Amino acid sequence: MATRIAFYGAQPYDRESFDRVNEAYGFDISYYKGHLTAESAVLAKGAGAVCIFVNDTADAATIRALKEQGVPLIALRCAGFNNVDLEAARREGIRVVRVPAYSPHAVAEHAVALMLSLNRKIHRAYWRTRDGNFALHGLMGFDMYGKTAGIIGTGKIARILIHILRGFGMEVVGYDPFPDEAFASEAGMRYVSLDELYRRSDIISLHCPLTEQTRYLIDDRAIGRMKPGVMLINTGRGGLIDTQALIEGLKQKRIGAAGLDVYEEEGDYFYEDKSDKIIDDDVLARLLSFNNVIVTSHQGFFTEEALANIAHTTLSNIRDFEAGARLANEVTGDGR
Repeated sequence: MATRIAFYGAQPYDRESFDRVNEAYGFDISYYKGHLTAESAVLAKGAGAVCIFVNDTADAATIRALKEQGVPLIALRCAGFNNVDLEAARREGIRVVRVPAYSPHAVAEHAVALMLSLNRKIHRAYWRTRDGNFALHGLMGFDMYGKTAGIIGTGKIARILIHILRGFGMEVVGYDPFPDEAFASEAGMRYVSLDELYRRSDIISLHCPLTEQTRYLIDDRAIGRMKPGVMLINTGRGGLIDTQALIEGLKQKRIGAAGLDVYEEEGDYFYEDKSDKIIDDDVLARLLSFNNVIVTSHQGFFTEEALANIAHTTLSNIRDFEAGARLANEVTGDGR
């Protein structure tokens, strides 16, 4: 009998990509639109694994409930795992696996899309022309050629982005606590201090992990050190930015534009259709009120190639667990 996977938070695109890839694996996937919680864990009774996303809840109570239902594995179909109580999972003997990477090209290209849209006011021009307004006032941008981009964190996504921006003829400076000088030489960029990056950059893009050290990396003090009118892009983690400080920076015109694919309190909104409801998050509502801010719903990863990679890696993780093989993508209790 095929192993059953209880798949929570299922969207139509999840079903399509996983069903296609599952033809090679043969699992019995039960799709549930609702999110995993302590109450909904009963739906996973007898399943060999639950498959969850970043907006599902796997706290201690939920993990206890999964244990009671006999579930031995939590398979995250994402890279982030901050929604899982790893200590509780260790206590209950439930293993946790994830998808560490799906398509760095997808996220890097989305960061560029945000930059170009904000710079050339594409979002505003789109709405104007739909209304028959073809005036150019207020739509002026700048040549990215010759400008300076500051990249914070130089992992896989950032390295692809750096190559793209160098192709635009931009100067690129980067900050990373573990600089790779060989890459910098090959890419034609230079590592600098955070202070110098803030001072020189016309565009700053965030690509570092969210840790205790990087939480609110962009706060009022950091914004005060930036070049006035800087464009800020975040396709990393919402908690890298103190949103209240960002709003103040926008109001004072210290920040010229912001492109955000993530938001620190996104869990109640992103990936859901809330168009018929009032947004009761005053901070998010304020962000959406700025015409020089673009917020996208954590869609940087959302390409055909990335979804296929997510499905392949997730189902491969579950197959390896079944076979008793080494779990290359296991998340351990120390957060690795």
